[in-house]
Amino acid sequence: MSMVDKATSVVETEVSSMARRRTFTAAEKLRVLREADACAGERGGIGALLRREGLYSSLLATWRRQRDAGQFGPRPRRRGPVATTPDPRDRIIVELERRAKVAEARADRAERLVELQKKLADLLGIQLPEPENGKKR
Repeated sequence: MSMVDKATSVVETEVSSMARRRTFTAAEKLRVLREADACAGERGGIGALLRREGLYSSLLATWRRQRDAGQFGPRPRRRGPVATTPDPRDRIIVELERRAKVAEARADRAERLVELQKKLADLLGIQLPEPENGKKR
């Protein structure tokens, strides 16, 4: 090969502009954990495994914790708060409380209007008729 041929046969490497985080499936994690458990007895075995897989020891410790917590089973536990189904009675209670509040507000407004009518009648000197049954409403 001549010098010109060597210069033209250089392979360009393509580098992406955005780095992508590696993700591991549960099967891959369990495979690495089995290999780590198998080489735990030999000196430097886990270090060699981590170098070969391109992992950090902290990631291996995290995976061990997840395995011990049962997160690699057939139905792994999800993170975050446990979703609870709302009780249909709660919705009814909220609606009844809202209705009671509206009714109390209307009753209070009506009582204030009656008091206002009484004061106005007293100021104007109008005699209000007595209730028919003698009871206050």
